[in-house]
Order: sequence, then C-alpha cells, then structure tokens
Amino acid sequence: MPKFAEFGSNLYTGKTSLPFIPKKKLWLGISAVLVIIAVLIPVVTGGFKMGIDFRGGSEFTVSDSQSTDVQTGKDAVSKHASASETEVTKIASDTVRVQTEQLSDDDTLAVKQALQKAYDVKADDVTSSYVGPTWGEGVTRQATWGLIAFVVLATVGMALYFRTVKMSLSAIAGLLFTVITTAGIYALVGFEVTPSAIIGFLTILSYSLYDSVVVFDKIRENTKGYRENTKTTFAEEVNLAVNQTLVRSINTSVVGILPVGSILFIGAFLLGAGTLQDLSLALFIGIIMGTLGTLFVSAPLYALLRQGEKPIKEQAERVRQGVADTDAADSGAEISEGTTSGSTRAFGDGSASAGAESAQEGRRSDRGGRRSADSPTPRYDPSGRDKPDNGAVI
Repeated sequence: MPKFAEFGSNLYTGKTSLPFIPKKKLWLGISAVLVIIAVLIPVVTGGFKMGIDFRGGSEFTVSDSQSTDVQTGKDAVSKHASASETEVTKIASDTVRVQTEQLSDDDTLAVKQALQKAYDVKADDVTSSYVGPTWGEGVTRQATWGLIAFVVLATVGMALYFRTVKMSLSAIAGLLFTVITTAGIYALVGFEVTPSAIIGFLTILSYSLYDSVVVFDKIRENTKGYRENTKTTFAEEVNLAVNQTLVRSINTSVVGILPVGSILFIGAFLLGAGTLQDLSLALFIGIIMGTLGTLFVSAPLYALLRQGEKPIKEQAERVRQGVADTDAADSGAEISEGTTSGSTRAFGDGSASAGAESAQEGRRSDRGGRRSADSPTPRYDPSGRDKPDNGAVI
C-alpha cells in the first residue's frame, strides 16, 4: 500500500508519467480493433440470446422443489409438447425456470402437470405465463429509443458543460466503446438479454460518463491558459491530467467491481441465483471497459482532435524553441567555464575558478526555477532532464 501511494503521488507530480497521450494513435488503433471484434462476435455466434421478454413465448416457474436438475425439466417438456427450443435455468436453490416457444393452451396445461410430477411439487408451486411477440417488440423498441435519447442528451449536456464540442464527442466515443465491447463480451458468454441487462447497460453508460467528466475536468484545469505556458505543451498537460486522475479512476473502478463481482460470482454461480447473471455481468464488464474507454479512447481522442489547431501548434513550437535556447545557453556557459578554469590554472588563481563554478551553479539553479516557478504543480519533462521530486497528496 505505501508503494501504491508513492506511485500515485509520483503520477500526480509528474515524476512518473504513463504515455496515454504520446502513444495515442496506438491506443486508439487497439480500441478500434476491439470494437470491430465486438461487432463481429454476434455475427459469428448467431446473434444475441434474447430473453422471453423480447422474443415472446411461454414460461413456467417451479418453486419449493427438492431437485433443481435442469435435464428433468427438459425431459418433462419434450414428452408433452412439441417445443423445438426449451431452456431450463436454476434461478434459486429450490426454484427452476422453464422457457419455451409459444405453446397452445392444451400443451401449456400438459407441461405444467408434467413439471409438477417431475419435480414432485404441489400444483400451486408451478406457475405459467405467456409473453406475446407484440410485447417483446414493444420492449425492444422502447429500449432502443431510450439508448438513443440518452446518447443525444449526454452529447448536448457534455458540450454545454465543457463548452467545447470536441471534448463532448471524445467522451461519447469512449461511451460507445464501452457499450459495444460490453455487448460483444455479453454475446460471447451467451447470457440472455433481459430487461435487467438493459438496465445494467444504461447504468454503465452513466458510469462511463462520470469517469470521463472527472478526467476532462482535470484536463480543462491543466490546459487553462496554455497559450502563455512556455514550459510544457498542450499534449503534455493533457497527459499529466490523465496521470493525475489515474489513481482515482482505479479506486472508483475497484469499489464498483467488488460488490458487483460478489453478486456475479458468489450469488449467480455459487448460490445459483440465475436471475442476477444478466444484470451483474453487464455491470461487471461495463465498469472495467468504462474505465479503459476513458483512459485509452476519450482522452487520447481529445488530444488527437486538437493537435492540428493553429494555437496549439504554435504553443508547442514555442515550448520546443525555449527548451532549445536553454540547452544552447547552458552549453555555452559550460564551455566558458572550461576556458576560464584553464586560464586560472595557468596563472595559479584558484579563487577565479571557484567563482566561475559558483556562477555556473547559479545559472543551473536559475534554469530549474524558471521551469517551475509559474506552475501550481510540478510538470514533467519528456526528455527526463527535469524530474520533480516533491510529493503530493492525492
């Protein structure tokens, strides 16, 4: 823990810097590949496994059963109905859910009696329900419109809050990365898409935007008045902001993942609470991908969208020129010091040599002061010449 705290402090001050922005094209390229793979997964696997609320069909629930064997339910349905698709799920320690395609009234009654006999329960312990295709289409349509409305309102809200369209578009790009990759993993695992899963997807959209707002707030703070900054470039300030908020993003993700992971792995897999799988998996994967989307998509894309602006290019050139001038001045001072030192040795005047060394040391100290005097927090230097070594509390 102390090492992690020290690592976070170094990230905040700039002593340690991870290359989120310097390697932005690499991260964006990898993200694009992941999105393409996520889109292809449903195509290869035959699409998403839609729940009964979306596709319609008959559903039976067997409660208070001593046995929750899945094959028992499948055999009972196959002997008394001509259903081509039957899915039996253990949703609790004593409860089984059986879902089939639409059955007639006679088949429904026969399957209900067969399940009662197979699981050795009372008649009241077996309930049946039917969801028509019209209901499923309505749920799908409302979920789609809800997602579209969320994205549109989020885009407008982010643009008004940050007062820049490019930052808003970058945040939405990270959001779409989160949704698409999460959906691809969901299709790969084969869990049902239910209304609970849709709720989980909407929740991770909000989480992804929250993480982006935190990072972009720090970016806006660091880049405020960047045109007058002669020490670090706009891209360097953006990268510093991402590093400064990295520990907070990690901590927030861990805090969110712990309870969701407990629901997914303990509640769903170990205890057999199958109804929690669809919701918990969407949240578990979405929280992780939301953090990665902010770090490797939203922030790098924002820097990429702005790197071609004329003021930013001019400011970057001034910073590079200032560094070059400082290096040239230091090189000239070192040559002058060597000449002076040689002359004093020839005449045996050691005091002059000491004076020259003192003057040179003063110039070096003055250079370091100029690099950080106007900055509220130390800034890192990509070349590694100036590394702040003071700590900071995160």
